[in-house]
Amino acid sequence: HSLAGNVGEGGIVVLRSFGKFFGLAGVRLGFALTDALTAERLDAQLGPWAVAGPALEYGIRALSDAAWQADMRQRLAQDAGRLDILLGRFDVPVSGGTSLFRYLSFAGAPGLFSALGEQGVLVRHFAERPGVLRIGLPGSEPEWQRLESALAAWAARRKDAPKESGQ
Repeated sequence: HSLAGNVGEGGIVVLRSFGKFFGLAGVRLGFALTDALTAERLDAQLGPWAVAGPALEYGIRALSDAAWQADMRQRLAQDAGRLDILLGRFDVPVSGGTSLFRYLSFAGAPGLFSALGEQGVLVRHFAERPGVLRIGLPGSEPEWQRLESALAAWAARRKDAPKESGQ
């Protein structure tokens, strides 16, 4: 659901991050949809921003290719489902997310963060919320395999860990 179709009414600004919208996080490109008057005001406040040539090329091609956009949305949804299944196999609870990432919120998150990092799988942790991680979609089959191996190693360590008294 988007307000993009209503920007001509005025008073609405829709901001889009190209990289996140298209699942291309490395492409640093964004845009605003709004009415002409608000666009002029934004332009006056922001001034000229240099955008790298490759980012412009990616942007032009992706924004003009509706079939690619539909394929990307479908692929991201499938990959998000695959990630849910993989995490579920190792009893990692998913607490939310989008088609680009999943939030994990559970007491074992700090240990999982360390275990994944040891295997070269980088996830985002939140210092103010130590029980929460954000994990993005792996980009290639070798990355999926590395994530699965890292999760398996973490799960095996948990099974071998001594239980706390009373458990």
